[in-house]
Amino acid sequence: MTITGFFSSFETGDPQPVDPALRVGTGPRSSPTAKTGVGFTGAHALRYENTLRVSLFEVDIEVTGDTELSYVVFPEAGTDYRGTFVALDVEFADGTSAGFSAAGQGLDKTLYVDQWNLVRRRLGEFAGRRIARIVLVSEPPDGEGAGWVDDVRITDRAIEIREPVDHVRTTRGTHSSDKFSRGNNFPATAVPHGFNFWTPVTDAGVTNWIYSYHRHNDAANRPALQAFALSHQPSPWMGDRHTFQVMPGIGPVESDRARRALAFSHDDEIDRPHHYGVGFANGITTDIAPTDHAALFRFTFPGDHGWLLFDNARNRGSLRVDPANGVLTGHTWVRSRLSAGARRMFVHAEFDVRAENGWRIRRPVWRTVTGFLEFAAGEVTMRIATSLISLAQAKRNLDQEIPAGTTFEQVRDQARAQWTEVLGRVEIEGATEDQRTTFYSSLYRLFLYPNSAHEDTPKGVRHASPVIRRLWPSTRTRTGAKVVDGEMYVNNGFWDTYRTTWPAYALLTPSRCGRMIDGFVQQYREGGWISRWSSPGYANLMTGTSSDVAFADAYLKGVRGFDVEAAYEAALKNATVTPRGQSVGRKGLHESIFLGFTPTSVHEGLSWALEGCINDFGLANLAEALGHDDDAAYFRQRSQQYANHFDHLIGFFQGRNRDGSRHFAAEGYDPEAWGGDFTETNSWNTAFSVPHDGAGLAALHGGTEALESKLDTFFATPETGRKPGSYGGLIHEMTEARDVRMGQYGHSNQPSHHIPWIYHHAGAPSKTQRIVREVLRRLYVGSDLGQGYPGDEDNGEMSAWYVFAALGFYPLAMGSPEYAIGAPLFTKATVHLENGKDLVVEAPGNTDDTVYVQGLTIDGRPHESTTLPHSALAEGAKLEFTMGERPSDWGRSPVEPADPRPLTDITAVDGPLFDDTTKTEITFPGREPVIEFPVDDASRDVVMYTLTSGSRRGDPRSWVLEGSDDGEHWTLLDQREGETFRWRRQTRPFALAEPARHARYRLRVTSSTARRVTLAQGELLAR
Repeated sequence: MTITGFFSSFETGDPQPVDPALRVGTGPRSSPTAKTGVGFTGAHALRYENTLRVSLFEVDIEVTGDTELSYVVFPEAGTDYRGTFVALDVEFADGTSAGFSAAGQGLDKTLYVDQWNLVRRRLGEFAGRRIARIVLVSEPPDGEGAGWVDDVRITDRAIEIREPVDHVRTTRGTHSSDKFSRGNNFPATAVPHGFNFWTPVTDAGVTNWIYSYHRHNDAANRPALQAFALSHQPSPWMGDRHTFQVMPGIGPVESDRARRALAFSHDDEIDRPHHYGVGFANGITTDIAPTDHAALFRFTFPGDHGWLLFDNARNRGSLRVDPANGVLTGHTWVRSRLSAGARRMFVHAEFDVRAENGWRIRRPVWRTVTGFLEFAAGEVTMRIATSLISLAQAKRNLDQEIPAGTTFEQVRDQARAQWTEVLGRVEIEGATEDQRTTFYSSLYRLFLYPNSAHEDTPKGVRHASPVIRRLWPSTRTRTGAKVVDGEMYVNNGFWDTYRTTWPAYALLTPSRCGRMIDGFVQQYREGGWISRWSSPGYANLMTGTSSDVAFADAYLKGVRGFDVEAAYEAALKNATVTPRGQSVGRKGLHESIFLGFTPTSVHEGLSWALEGCINDFGLANLAEALGHDDDAAYFRQRSQQYANHFDHLIGFFQGRNRDGSRHFAAEGYDPEAWGGDFTETNSWNTAFSVPHDGAGLAALHGGTEALESKLDTFFATPETGRKPGSYGGLIHEMTEARDVRMGQYGHSNQPSHHIPWIYHHAGAPSKTQRIVREVLRRLYVGSDLGQGYPGDEDNGEMSAWYVFAALGFYPLAMGSPEYAIGAPLFTKATVHLENGKDLVVEAPGNTDDTVYVQGLTIDGRPHESTTLPHSALAEGAKLEFTMGERPSDWGRSPVEPADPRPLTDITAVDGPLFDDTTKTEITFPGREPVIEFPVDDASRDVVMYTLTSGSRRGDPRSWVLEGSDDGEHWTLLDQREGETFRWRRQTRPFALAEPARHARYRLRVTSSTARRVTLAQGELLAR
């Protein structure tokens, strides 16, 4: 049979396979992300198995310049990704074919197993020929492999370059679950760094995976929404808070979530940052446009009657509807377990059409958050705003941002302009359609977080503090939280974001970066700490106090507009003060600061240790810039304490017990096992976690050649995803790392993101270039299917990695103002800097095959180094790359290996002052005690000492440190006057003017802050 124009999803009435051996079935039985037992669309899909080349459909279609073949394919995991060796090809009337190879598709490694994948094949080069048939080809190695094909289409589809905001897909990353992440996002409609998100919801009863692209599909395999919601979710793992829901309907009012759900097609969905819109199958439409604290919803109903149901994910809040005046008010205190510091959010909404009736739904009687309004109108507009301060402030926010009479188009266009301003900071040329979508969607994710938490009140800009502990009760009209002057920013997991998002803000929007930093420093000013994970307050999650290095890095790159001394104090406190609880500061610091390593008694202690070294590196550089010389010297040597965790017998970092012994024996050690010493990874992926000290890392691994060899082995050793180690079972990060298919490299999670760039230290930049370009090509695919990422897209970090890598440089050594050079993705990218100058990156003739740098000029001058100073970029420059298909000698300048030599304490364990913990202390009987420091090794040079304040007042204020060889004649080594210990259990370093070597040391306190002196620890740090 001859067909003109073509589509088949293998449903009844669709074209069916012409080869009787092909079987149409009910789709995959198992998937971590998709609805099972169905096709991608419809109830059926085509099954393929083993080796075959068969005619699938006979057609008669003339090819034009815009003709495209597309299909979705679901390779089953099987063994060794054999199911991915599959393709559809077209055969022409003249007997030739387009040559789309199943083997080529499999070797390309862009198809994910156990998930639907969209394949597009442009046919324009065959314009004028006639397609006679569509052919299914399966060529698995060893002849075994299987999967499913659906939605086969040949159509004319023109590709156009639009404005950046029009390339963004907010649904990218939503084809995810807790079993496998392709981003773990939701379609957030908001303004950049906005106070609120507004989103469609496929599961209105949860606070984690609120929108699923496919797996929540209805019985007819159509996506269906249960609500539109107010959201503040930083990550599904953190959960949502302050949710509030609205859902349109016709007919009888329905509050049950499943029964009120409305089906739609993704083809009828608008997923832009400034506008979410959807047309439902029953004829209702909904459009949302955001402002900072508010949004405008526009609903249309078929006919002249409809209703709006108001609800919440949980029965935590209240609702009041006033149909006569067209007003809705209420509050929500929905919050997930990790929503630390969240109190109430107040909601005020007004409608442009008078309601016929409406009331609260009290079934069951204890339900307080559900109600509805009915309208005799075909279109209803709802203006809605929120506040964390009060109900009156919510109304004020509405009146300020969307006053009565504002049209939907006005709100939408204002939000579009805000996104255009930030997305337009970068123009790209020579990008494919999918690369444009990926790049600008990545910028959207970058500028979506962190979020403002402040409001414009009659008393100025203020916020309800999430970090000040206050027991005042909240009421129906105002918060019980303390309301404080100034701006605050929230929603950031610094363990993820310090790597790429904060340096991206520093480069692209330095003024806003400074404001946001100060908004986090405000947490320190109010609550005494900066959150490790701000959700919105002090959430006890993840590893490291990475705002330390993020903010130091920004300052060193010229970012201003924040209180740098307060930022420094906050970082200093993180690095030197034993925290009172688990939700702030560095875990294990009460011992690790003295031991020089983090003991295994700290959960995932090795990751804490390595992150601590990176943070100390940034802190050292910031201290030096601010003139805190003793601190700078102290943290610089502390940043090398990673060496204390390196086990030369196994060639990897590993944990140490408190007595210094290794966590695991060298014999039988398995670096592929997950967990234990590590956060969400294994020993392989922490083997190179020293991005700040390439010389020391190379020395540990045996030199630059050995470092390169180690990296080669890392990228050649397959991740099986089957070694859970201490986790006791598989976690989603293991499966995602396996499906990266780049050896042990887990680009699916942040701890690995710097590793390709470590080749620079080994003098092998061409390997960085090849690997980075492969990641850019393979791992950010699937934009049109709600995919786009190989793992969690945490607060913009994985997106910012793409942006940096695509531009051709990367912030490898965070905490220093320089970048590592990679291989640009496009022929040209222009970054419009905030100072009015342009940074232009050109790579003439760049293609998928020209992945190797042959040469680089900056403003016409040859540049041979693989590093770039931030100053060269920030003042505007033209970087011109010469690219080629083979590695070159450009940039082959390995570091000179240098053994890391952190200082160590030579005091002997002798009582509570020298027992390496702040949990003990000693109180001396007077104001001016003389304190002897017993030493283990008098042959070493002391260059620094530390004192740690006790748990109570009584700090030394002035003192002298003296040394003696005979106990009778003492030499002055250091003298201090008017010193202050700002915090309890704070460790302070003091550098000697000259190194000293003596048999005995003593500290003579000459003044103190109380009648008795209390100290928790003393150290003599020697080299």
